[in-house]
Amino acid sequence: MFHPLRTAAAVLLLTGALVAPVAPAPPVAAATPVSGFVDGHSHLFSYETFGGMLMCGKPFDPGGIARALADCPDHYPDGRLAWYENFTRTGSPTGTHDPAGWPTFRDWPAHDSLTHQQAYYTWVARAWRGGLRVLVNHLVANRQLCAIYPLKKYSCDEMASIRLQAQRARELQAHIDAEAGGPGQGWFRIVTDPAEARRVIEAGKLAVVLGVETSEPFGCRQVLGIPQCTKAQIDRGLDEMHALGVRGMFVCHKYDNALCGVRFDSGTQGAIVNVGNLLGTGSFWQARTCTGPEHDNTIDPAGVLPDQIARLLPPGVSLPLYPPAPHCNTRGLTALGEHMVQGMMRRGMLIELDHMSVKAADRTLDLLEAARYPGVISSHSWADPNFLPRIYALGGMVTQYGHDATEFVAEWQRTAPLRQRYQVPGYGYGLDVNGMGQLPGPRAGNAANPVTYPFASYDGSVSLDRARTGERVWDVNVDGVAHYGLVPDWIEDMRHLAGQDLVRDLAAGAESYLRTWEAAVRPPS
Repeated sequence: MFHPLRTAAAVLLLTGALVAPVAPAPPVAAATPVSGFVDGHSHLFSYETFGGMLMCGKPFDPGGIARALADCPDHYPDGRLAWYENFTRTGSPTGTHDPAGWPTFRDWPAHDSLTHQQAYYTWVARAWRGGLRVLVNHLVANRQLCAIYPLKKYSCDEMASIRLQAQRARELQAHIDAEAGGPGQGWFRIVTDPAEARRVIEAGKLAVVLGVETSEPFGCRQVLGIPQCTKAQIDRGLDEMHALGVRGMFVCHKYDNALCGVRFDSGTQGAIVNVGNLLGTGSFWQARTCTGPEHDNTIDPAGVLPDQIARLLPPGVSLPLYPPAPHCNTRGLTALGEHMVQGMMRRGMLIELDHMSVKAADRTLDLLEAARYPGVISSHSWADPNFLPRIYALGGMVTQYGHDATEFVAEWQRTAPLRQRYQVPGYGYGLDVNGMGQLPGPRAGNAANPVTYPFASYDGSVSLDRARTGERVWDVNVDGVAHYGLVPDWIEDMRHLAGQDLVRDLAAGAESYLRTWEAAVRPPS
């Protein structure tokens, strides 16, 4: 979540020798393995976070699609006041766009428009019909981004935002149920254990797992190195999240907190997040030159900060200079962070490794290996790739960020030997929809082998023509993944590059995810 200028990253290579594998617990036998795709990381309800006025549009509205898919009030009449949308889309705070949503959708949703709704529920339904079987929806919050953006209707309290989004998730489930004839009848089912997920999928529906990706879980910020939470606070927070149906969590995200140091962002985006780190913790990131193969993202020279961000710096304060790359955050997993990881293991929750500094991730994996705990996830390519063997050795799951088709295929090919070595049955993606990161764009050079419409879903059960909503028709060859409904088209596009082997691996992704979850909720043998 919160990848404003994220473009497809270069494919990283594993370096150094593979670690000695830790024998994973044997998978729970399933009478019939499920078939279908897993999205390990998306945000259907992020429109309610960051103060509730940064993201435009909703995944549904009881009043209908015209009310749900409307632009933000401050984007009218022509988008020139939408400085955050403009900056994250083009690198400049100036720009214009047509704010009309339904029924014309002239300028949004688009794969590179980061503040407009991309997961209206009928679009998610198209992805479900095309093969999606497990959707991990992360409830998300970021106090500093909320504080930076001047317009808001809610407080910046992160846990209050998480609770509201959990409520919205159940409201969407009830809305879809009502359309299908009553409680329990809809295709969108929030699940709280892997057995329930299997029953939902076997019934032909979508299993939705709730997670949490927030910068200060349970108020665990740190100010000038002093933690602002206690172990008892963490225990109460984990109990509350588990009672809400949350089954996976990040320990830290974007900013250093009282639990762990973060994996840096780079470029202009990194400079913006570093300013947020200063405002939230009282200090900029602290970095050293790494000596091992693992490293955090490079803090490189940034471009010009938008005035709305630059003016937040105290007088006379500028961004710091750092030692030569590769960079590693000096902060790792704290004693409070270890307490949270141990608490998640006791509750059978899935631990997200992404966004941890390499120092924090290394220590977290040490704890999981000592406990032989398989419930570890890297859901959207925000962990050093040298950690992937340790994740797979434990029995964990990796879902790759929703890169453009060519890069996604290259990373799938690069990591295939690892999955074969550790007998991982499938692969997944973490689309990060509504996460302020670009969705896959149109594939360069696709004129030679475009997606042709209509095409059959991966199992041949559904024929998919071009996606249409209102007056707008989308074509993945031209528009990329402009919204969630175009995910099947993206997978079909990748089939043109990599053939059926890729599709078969993706179709085994839901089963792979459920095996990891099942192993996490039962004690080690």
